[in-house]
Amino acid sequence: MASLTVVQGGEVGRKYDLEGERWVLGRSPECDVVLDVAAISRRHVILTEENSGFFVQDLGSRNGTYINSQRVVDRAPIRHGDKMLICDLLFEFINPPSGEQLSGDLPAGSSLLASLVGGGESDDEDTSTIMATMDVVPTGKSGWGTSAKPEAQLEALIEISNNLGSTLSVKEILPKLLDSLFKIFTQADRGFVVMRPQPEAPLVPVASKARRPGDDENLRISRTIVERAIQDKQAILSADASSDERFSMAQSIADFQIRSLICAPLIANDGESLGVIQIDTRNQLSRFTDQDLQVLAGVANQASIAMDNARLHEEAVKQRALQRDLEVASQMQHALLPAKSPEVPGYHFFSFYESALMVGGDYYDYVLLPEDRFAVIVGDVAGKGVSAAILMAKLSSDVRFWLARETDTAKAVAEINASFSRHEWDDRFVTMVVAVVDPRSHTLTLVNAGHMPPMLRNAAFEVLEIGGDEAGLPIGVIDDFEFEAYQRELEPGDFVTIFTDGFSEAMNSNRDLYSIEKLAEVIGDKSVPPLQLGEHVLGDVRRFAGDFPQSDDMCLVCFGRD
Repeated sequence: MASLTVVQGGEVGRKYDLEGERWVLGRSPECDVVLDVAAISRRHVILTEENSGFFVQDLGSRNGTYINSQRVVDRAPIRHGDKMLICDLLFEFINPPSGEQLSGDLPAGSSLLASLVGGGESDDEDTSTIMATMDVVPTGKSGWGTSAKPEAQLEALIEISNNLGSTLSVKEILPKLLDSLFKIFTQADRGFVVMRPQPEAPLVPVASKARRPGDDENLRISRTIVERAIQDKQAILSADASSDERFSMAQSIADFQIRSLICAPLIANDGESLGVIQIDTRNQLSRFTDQDLQVLAGVANQASIAMDNARLHEEAVKQRALQRDLEVASQMQHALLPAKSPEVPGYHFFSFYESALMVGGDYYDYVLLPEDRFAVIVGDVAGKGVSAAILMAKLSSDVRFWLARETDTAKAVAEINASFSRHEWDDRFVTMVVAVVDPRSHTLTLVNAGHMPPMLRNAAFEVLEIGGDEAGLPIGVIDDFEFEAYQRELEPGDFVTIFTDGFSEAMNSNRDLYSIEKLAEVIGDKSVPPLQLGEHVLGDVRRFAGDFPQSDDMCLVCFGRD
């Protein structure tokens, strides 16, 4: 399966599997691969598979798409190993040819594991003298029909069963499994387990055992056997590997002088191959038999079930831990929001906040200032989730500090911007509106940092966008940007509505957007009294979206004179 792996910028190492024939990459949540970077266009680029080849088409993006440092003018091919640059995100395109050799990083602390992938060769010849194979794909039948075994073998099998049933850790399962297999196969000189850390990933050695200390050096995997077991999902017996034509060119056989081996794949419940168990010997007088192959296949089947259960348990534990962390983060974020509206004679307030995920990047605040003034702040960090919430928590403290210290609202926002920009947040920016009201003169001073203009409804039910001409750049774009303030007097009945794009871009099941125009129409509804305006807007947006999932954080603040 083809894939894209992030090698620079963003979440380095993150892999996007490309299933199907067409994938759209961009910032929009409707894209097949969502890239949460503000500089990336909503629909930036499209990848397609045609006639076993892959092509990249730039969708007229603002910042372009590059393959191996060459800009994609319209459409260009992309091949295995090519680097694709989208703004600050560098991807490596992976589409290896079939039959690529096993590879992977090794866990530390095992000399045998360190040598297992030390450069063994695989042979492409199809003529094989493999003595026996056994299908191991689950069929629903109970048992494996093994023949009678000596007491020692039976005791070891019981030990394996008990060990597999008493642990939910893959790291604990595999070493114990090899220990027990060495009790069953007394002729075994070494054994190892290789696994895929995730579907389509290379096989990686995860456990090994050698009977004699000197046998754990300069050893390599017999790759052809492993690949055959994985691809055909068959347990394999080779009665004399050193003379098997299939391995005539395999250095691993010569290094270890392997005479006989048995190999069984680990098959998950969904039929996918998780890995392989291999046991081998160099004693030509103690070759493995068909019965040994049946035993190993049965043990591999039990191990696969235990590993499936262990993996599901580990995922559940991680998910519960993450859920607890997100719940705490959500509680902390809500604690940063105002507990109640300001009590200002002659003024009324309404506020609403809801994140698309458990935590989000929208925020609002009320700040009481000297001389009976108050400030209303609404902000929106580019992006969603935990990272956006952390940035907004940092920003909220800066906002309170500079509004209390600097009486000039435009200069205060400039200081907030300078403080935020110093941290270099990897293309993160914040749109924000700061509105300061002096209730004695009813003067509104508004500074807009790249946010959508607030809407003011007057006593005649006219709806005006205010402060748009004076709007500056978002917070975090240019560290020394000078902001401009908008001023006006608030008349009786004037109500200001500040919102984030979770409202204007709310979507219904038909993928229709709520839109700025619709919002202005609802705000100007003459049948709605000023004190009910916030609830009316919120209710109308919710009716429009219906049961369609919320795709962005939502924040709404209304305030004005009664």
